[in-house]
Amino acid sequence: MTLWTAVLAASVICLALKAVGYLFPARWLEAPRPARVADLLTVALLAALVAVQTVASGSVIVVDARVPAVGVAALLLWARAPFLVVVAAAALTAALLRLWGWAP
Repeated sequence: MTLWTAVLAASVICLALKAVGYLFPARWLEAPRPARVADLLTVALLAALVAVQTVASGSVIVVDARVPAVGVAALLLWARAPFLVVVAAAALTAALLRLWGWAP
């Protein structure tokens, strides 16, 4: 299977899932439990994406400057800092650690 075949197959599957979603009655999807599951699933998928992008390099787990940078970002988000400050501080943390030779 080539890359384009996989992309096309995934696109068809996503379109089919979206079409199936229209077959369910609206009252089923507006109930509290499905709405809560959808909200939590979104957060869980985003957290998994951040975790994978932080410690993975190809198929290898790597602890480098990204880990402390994400830690700084999490701390600033917890302190309710503005988003641009969070991004700038995390980038500065990673840049300084790489400058000092802590990570490649």
